[in-house]
Amino acid sequence: MREVMDAWTFVIASYVVGVGAAAVMIAWSLLSMKRAEKRRDEAQGKR
Repeated sequence: MREVMDAWTFVIASYVVGVGAAAVMIAWSLLSMKRAEKRRDEAQGKR
């Protein structure tokens, strides 16, 4: 009896990890950008 691995499980898992990592990077980038803009505005005396 021979068991065959289903590759689709790993393909789907890799897409989930890849899309999740991309979403985290985008969120991190947006938060960093907002913090940098706030610091820039405070340094220029704007509100």
